[in-house]
Amino acid sequence: MKPARSVVTVIAVVQLLAIGLWASGLVTLGAVVAPIVFRVVPAPGSADAMTLVFRRFDTIAITCAALALLAEAAFALRGGKVTRADVGRGLCLVTAAGLAIVIGAWVSPGIAELHGQGAVRHVGDAGAALERLHRLAENLTKGELLVLVIAFVLGVVKTTRPSS
Repeated sequence: MKPARSVVTVIAVVQLLAIGLWASGLVTLGAVVAPIVFRVVPAPGSADAMTLVFRRFDTIAITCAALALLAEAAFALRGGKVTRADVGRGLCLVTAAGLAIVIGAWVSPGIAELHGQGAVRHVGDAGAALERLHRLAENLTKGELLVLVIAFVLGVVKTTRPSS
């Protein structure tokens, strides 16, 4: 039995809200919060603050990933024709979720540990390691954002198809 269009719409709205919150959080932290905090708050307080902010956001991102993936699973379980857009959206969400987990479980804790040991970017071996992890975090986050934008667009496409 095919679910009512309203059920599909609710699932799509939940998914789009999760993706939107996740992606907008990445943009807000990277383009607004971090540059301002690091410019205005003296070190090491700026790094202390941003470590806490990023760790909190990692939890939000992983929660949003779980919601978006649950919605995708609900789409898959409901049956119906699976399109290339559906497969692409699912792959994007799995990729973004994997990146969020890598950042939240490995990269952010690594940065926090180095910072806690007194590492300063570009100063000594620990500073070089901190710089590498920071660059990795930036690059992974840019990739995460890119696939989230694609997933969002493909989610909107799903909601605009007459027989989704």
